[in-house]
Amino acid sequence: MAVQIGIAYSSIIKGVGVVAAGPYYCSQNDTQTAITRCSCTGEPYAACRVSDGSTSVSALVAKTLDFHARALIDDPANVRRQRVVTISGANDTTVPPAVVRQLDSYYGALGVVPGNLSAAWLPNAAHTMPTLNYGTACGKSESPFIGKCQYDAAEAILGWIYGPGPLTPRAGSRPLGRFIKFDQAAFIPKDGEFAPGSAGLDSTAWIYVPDECKRGAKCRLHVALHGCRQGQDYLPLKGPPGGGLYYGTTFVKHSGYDKWADNNRIVVLFPQALSIPQENPFGCWDWWGYTDAHYADQQGVQMQTIRAMIERLTSGATP
Repeated sequence: MAVQIGIAYSSIIKGVGVVAAGPYYCSQNDTQTAITRCSCTGEPYAACRVSDGSTSVSALVAKTLDFHARALIDDPANVRRQRVVTISGANDTTVPPAVVRQLDSYYGALGVVPGNLSAAWLPNAAHTMPTLNYGTACGKSESPFIGKCQYDAAEAILGWIYGPGPLTPRAGSRPLGRFIKFDQAAFIPKDGEFAPGSAGLDSTAWIYVPDECKRGAKCRLHVALHGCRQGQDYLPLKGPPGGGLYYGTTFVKHSGYDKWADNNRIVVLFPQALSIPQENPFGCWDWWGYTDAHYADQQGVQMQTIRAMIERLTSGATP
């Protein structure tokens, strides 16, 4: 979803951080392509067809240009100035490194210069959000899908986007700002057919506001999108480390973004996706078309909802 937001709204996005994902419009609105050529999430696993060319980068670039010609997304020329960091794990069998390498190629084909593209490859990581010391073993792909990898993905992403100067971490582990829960449903387009559940969107979401930002300092906005099986209302087979039945705020509070937000004047928005039985049982963001055919462009319901939240926050208002 981070790639989709960065491409569709490229005129307002400074940079993008991607953990284990493929090129824009990779699935091409087809579930089988999504689970066999853009990832290995189908059953049986032997059906996976991921290879060095499985996503058809040239076709995806052509589709991107076509979407712009039809006024469905911003001008892809904007992407050339974005600072992009991609992160993949050598032991990721869900979204294998070959898929992420094709994402790098996609950005290169759109004109992102090598100096603006950073590709991090973690030799011991599975399908997980890498942190320094929170979560399960780095080489395991299991709930909470946050791994102790001795690698701070949040720092890598924020540092690259807002670089080249280093970020300043806060001194202690305790947040200096506030995690605020707000009404996400209020941002779903009212002129469509979608309610929160049918849109794959939770009714509430989260925002982290550093103390300086709350007191009126000029701050930047980062949108941190959780992965599949990481939404607050997802019910995992194994409960999160903090206890309880639901995944809850595990990603919101332990992905590491708040640590770097506090002293660098970065407000962090945590939108929340929701499971839909059959269509989206793992509560993923829509990257294959379970909402409708416009899932990846500016007419998509999830895209419009996130854009509306960005608009509210960058206007100086609170959710």
